[in-house]
Formats: sequence, C-alpha cells, structure tokens
Amino acid sequence: MKVLIADDDAQLVRALSVTLAARGYEVVTATDGRAAIDAVITERPDIVMLDLGMPRLDGIGVLEGIRGWSQVPVLVLSGRTDSSDKVDALDAGADDYVTKPFQMDELLARLRALGRRRAPAGVDSAPTIRIGDLVVDLVAKQVTAPEGPAIRLTPTEWRLLEVLVTNPDRLMTREMLLTEVWGPSHGNDSGYLRLYVAQLRRKLEPDPAHPRYLVTESGMGYRFSPAGVTPGN
Repeated sequence: MKVLIADDDAQLVRALSVTLAARGYEVVTATDGRAAIDAVITERPDIVMLDLGMPRLDGIGVLEGIRGWSQVPVLVLSGRTDSSDKVDALDAGADDYVTKPFQMDELLARLRALGRRRAPAGVDSAPTIRIGDLVVDLVAKQVTAPEGPAIRLTPTEWRLLEVLVTNPDRLMTREMLLTEVWGPSHGNDSGYLRLYVAQLRRKLEPDPAHPRYLVTESGMGYRFSPAGVTPGN
C-alpha cells in the first residue's frame, strides 16, 4: 500500500517514513501543499497523511484541490486542537483527524482502518476532463480552450460543472444538483438550475441552442455526456 506523507516537518516525515516502510508501506513525501497535489496526481497513493499548516498551500487547500476528482482516503495530522479546525478539515473532505503529538500504535490502527475503506483501484477520475475541445482542470479549477485563456466561470457555475463532469453519463436529477450546489434548503428551486445550466452552455457548448455535452433529460434533470450526443437526439 502506498502512503503519501505531506508535511513540512522534516523530522516527523523521516520518523514516519522509517516506521511505515518497516511495516511494508511504500512511502512518498511532499513538503508543501502544491507538491502534495502533484504527488496525488502522479503517484496515485492509496492513503494521504496530510498536515494542515504547510507552505504554498495549506491542508484545506490541498483537500479542496483533490476532492473534485479523487476519493483517496485522507488522514489529517495536525497540531491544531480547536474543534473548528477539525470541522473545517472534515467538511473539506478529510476522512479522519489525528492531533499531534500522537501515539504511533493509534496512528497505524487508523491507517489500517482507512486502508480497508479505500476505493477500488481505478475509481478516481482523471484530474482533467474534456468537453469537446475544452479542457476542464479539476485541480486548477478552470476551463481552458486550445491555446487560449481560461474561460471565466463564477464559483457557482464551477461547482455545478464539477458535479456534472465527475458523474459522466449519469443522470443527475434536479433535486440532486440543487442540493449539491445550493444546499438542502434549495431542493425545489429549479429556476436557479435552469439559469446556471444555460449560462454554462453559453460558455462551453459549441452550439448552446443544441447542447451536445450538457444534456437535458426531460422532466428529470441533466447529464454530462463526455462523447457528446448528436443534437436533436
């Protein structure tokens, strides 16, 4: 099992690396947040051990950067003991939280538990997804055209697009999308959804009046079709 240790405490990283390697884990390391995201993309670890207080990009930023496309289990290791920090990390997508200093036996037990719960190989999406000639970068959270600038999306437009493209060829009902993007209290506000889907189509579809990729399922919701559908079908 491969474990990514993302922490800027060199002494702790060395100690964890030796301990985990002695127990049969394959260990890769990152000393800042940007490097941690890069390592998740290139190394595809089975578990991530993540410090919250890293340079370049903090742990919450790392979680936000990978959760749009990867469900790799994340164990936060942090010296922050305030309950709000734990809540923020768990809300951002962490699976477990251990406060420093910790007992190694407890840490190893939590790693084993996360290892049993990890997603099967191949479940994660690619960090980039194509919509025709456009590239959706789930890490950078942007859409780019060939040799062109990024296409500007509002935070709400991005969140709606992210939900659709990470569920390819799956019917996403109006209620599911409204709850995911706007929250449970907006489950019946279909007007919001129609407005934002129309805005996304204007920005991303070759012919917004005849969408190929962001497809309406009449009376039910919407679906992202990676291969594109023939307009009119």
